[in-house]
Amino acid sequence: MENHSTDSILKEQISRLEETLNALLFATEKLFEENSLLKEREKQLLKERAELYGKNDKIRAQVESMISRLKSMDKA
Repeated sequence: MENHSTDSILKEQISRLEETLNALLFATEKLFEENSLLKEREKQLLKERAELYGKNDKIRAQVESMISRLKSMDKA
């Protein structure tokens, strides 16, 4: 009788352990997927940022050029 009770307890513990492992595996897969999506988004944002810096530099150069022309017109 005691052996049967021990077997039952072990089976229950193994079952709970399997459920816990399955939950951890699911969570791990979900985190890997989320991490992958976040890395892709970061890559896109860095690309956008580089493009914006480029546009900003171009506009800055144009404004500086216009200011220089206006100053030279004012001196003339």
